[in-house]
Amino acid sequence: MADLTSDFCGIKSPNPFWLASAPPTDKEYNVRRAFEAGWGGVVWKTLGEAGPPVVNVNGPRYGAVHGADRRLLALNNIELITDRPLEVNLEEMTRVKRDYPDRALIASVMVPCTEEAWTEILPRIAETGCDGFELNFGCPHGMAERGMGSAVGQVPEYIEMVARWCKAATGLPVIVKLTPNVTNILGPAEAALRGGADAVSLINTVNSITSVDLDSFAPQPTIDGKGTHGGLCGPAVKPIALNMVAEIARNPATAGLPISGIGGVTTWRDAAEFLALGASNVQVCTAAMTYGFKVVQEMISGLGQYMDEKGFASVSDLSRKAVPNVTDWQYLNLNHVTKAVISQDDCIKCGRCYIACEDTSHQAIAMSPDRSFTVKDEDCVACNLCVNVCPVEGCITMKTLPHGAVDARTGREVGDYANWTTHPNNVMACSAE
Repeated sequence: MADLTSDFCGIKSPNPFWLASAPPTDKEYNVRRAFEAGWGGVVWKTLGEAGPPVVNVNGPRYGAVHGADRRLLALNNIELITDRPLEVNLEEMTRVKRDYPDRALIASVMVPCTEEAWTEILPRIAETGCDGFELNFGCPHGMAERGMGSAVGQVPEYIEMVARWCKAATGLPVIVKLTPNVTNILGPAEAALRGGADAVSLINTVNSITSVDLDSFAPQPTIDGKGTHGGLCGPAVKPIALNMVAEIARNPATAGLPISGIGGVTTWRDAAEFLALGASNVQVCTAAMTYGFKVVQEMISGLGQYMDEKGFASVSDLSRKAVPNVTDWQYLNLNHVTKAVISQDDCIKCGRCYIACEDTSHQAIAMSPDRSFTVKDEDCVACNLCVNVCPVEGCITMKTLPHGAVDARTGREVGDYANWTTHPNNVMACSAE
């Protein structure tokens, strides 16, 4: 049986599934129920300075993106950090950690960008017995306007500075939560490492407006006739998150930096993909808000079964497994040739592959009078569009032509490996620096 226990930069938990800092981790009642359901750890909803807490909007806080079947694809959140007094949060955290010593309890923190603010609050929070800190440099709305959140996370010099302050103020692990609202995630990640951070977590939410009410002409959610940008989370942001995690994991300067993967983790498969691309554990928010805390039980059982089938004894065996296979476009093999193949036994004759290819691709699918669909190898460029639009999983597959076979489209034999920098058709033999 695979061992799912997690050791994330010295923070132990019975499994790699943590609840992210968000409404599900806002109070003791929630966190206790989460731990009883099986979550390995929680990142407590972001704490602010002592004194009057921030005031959240009292109208709608979430916009949504739905699929055709009303399945929730993303939430747009305009909520801020905790709106409960610091003292109340610390008392609750102390009781929770006392009663669940085997679970990870991480304090998410966001205070003004001054050394005094950070160095004063961390020792006070540490008295709760928490296992570490997550510095929230990601929130893209509300707090950013106050010089916090993504206003810090978008400036590598600030990340490095604050991380250094925090490492000097505590002996507990410091995790820097990164914003995706940057042009290159490597600058912030490297800054966190230079500042002494023990790990990074990503991604925080993506700046977004999900919809506009076409009667009131205001973005949703709408507060007293007005709307604003918020932070997008959920399955829709997973591709962005996976790419940024992989970029950090394969970057030589940050290759050894532990990563907590966040962004659309809904199933065990999502978690396995984050782990394979370089994460050591994962954090979940939207899935718990959609399906409840017990969704973690499917994640635990599914990941365990997958690891058993693959022969992975521990989470660390799976972590980074896909990183060596992530490369830049310029190194892809241009002499690798595949062709689409349609299974006539599985085809339901809906014609979606034909329409997609005929109207928007390479006119490589033929339709017979009885609505049988076949691929024209002489026109197929193996773009994979037909596979992606087909409603029957496995009906259309991609067949790799062996070395020496003739590509019916080009008339050339399948040759040896040749990438963009070595292929004879390339007029610029070297990539831009």
